[in-house]
Amino acid sequence: MAKTSFPTFDTIESYGHEQVVFCSNKELGLKAIIGIHNTTLGPALGGTRMWNYASDEEALIDVLRLSRGMTYKAAVAGLNLGGGKAVIIGDSRTQKTEALFRAFGRFVEGLSGRYITAEDVGTSIKDMEYIMMETRHVTGVPIEVGGSGDPSPVTAYGTYVGIKACVNEVFGSDSVKDKKIVIQGAGGNVGKHLCKYLHKEGAILFVNDLYEDKLKAIVEDCNAKIVSQDEAFTMEADVFSPAALGGIINDETIPKLKVKIVAGAANNQLGDEEKHGKMLKDKGILYAPDYVINAGGLINVYNELEGYNRERALNQASGIYDILKKIIEISKKENVPTEVASRKIAEERINAISSAKRIRVYRDRTLFKSRNI
Repeated sequence: MAKTSFPTFDTIESYGHEQVVFCSNKELGLKAIIGIHNTTLGPALGGTRMWNYASDEEALIDVLRLSRGMTYKAAVAGLNLGGGKAVIIGDSRTQKTEALFRAFGRFVEGLSGRYITAEDVGTSIKDMEYIMMETRHVTGVPIEVGGSGDPSPVTAYGTYVGIKACVNEVFGSDSVKDKKIVIQGAGGNVGKHLCKYLHKEGAILFVNDLYEDKLKAIVEDCNAKIVSQDEAFTMEADVFSPAALGGIINDETIPKLKVKIVAGAANNQLGDEEKHGKMLKDKGILYAPDYVINAGGLINVYNELEGYNRERALNQASGIYDILKKIIEISKKENVPTEVASRKIAEERINAISSAKRIRVYRDRTLFKSRNI
């Protein structure tokens, strides 16, 4: 048999996943991948991203990284959830159909609750409605059908309080008044709400987006200034806040940064977690681990599972401030990047629960044997 160059089990195992599901419906144009990273703490919950990936391999790597990040995000936030994510390969502007999302919903239903989906980059509340026609394992659905609607305001609020925690560490006060903040991907749903929170407190905003037409309202409502993609990385500011796609903190961009803080809502901001987290630390830039600061969205949809209450979700998201303070404290005490400190907190919680489960299983088996069951 010829050896394929496409990474399969080696790649999946390197990220520590439990299960990866490839979903295909040629007639409808559906090509999707669902990644279930770890379900120790509970069912895997994470959004479905629709993106026009350059290759199937790129899509696989993205879903593996994203779903692993969801495991850490839930663990650090104290939620009883595991990590999962899905990607649909395609152009979200031209290839969306009801049939496509309903077909994807049937694949989600086939996992019997091991994976719960939600909105993400390139998908909307309406798309979640289509998925909901085929499975109940979906969150982020409209308020009128018992959901929470758009989770981006809570994601943005958690990012906002996370920025304040970082500003407090660097400048001695958590006020963002007169702080220069660059928001990359500001035209997205999260970016728009984040700009409003920061503007209300008096921050000076510089915004960038791949689709510049999305920035018009932000410029008018938040007195923001549009900057180019290159300027977003090179201008002198206090905070650089990525709010779009990941991998933008890398070998090429880190030397350009002239900020004290990197803190934003985008997932997988570091091109390489170990290498680039250390590079930021060595450069004296405080990094807010993405899966910590952007956990508001997960917190929001998690609250749907318990009966949604927006005030409760916002209150829980405000806890990101104290979580980041704890991570920064460990980072300084152990002289490690914040990415390493946050991962340590997550893994300690997962390992503790995993050990407790193993002990319980051992006790149950011992009991059965003693009763000759």
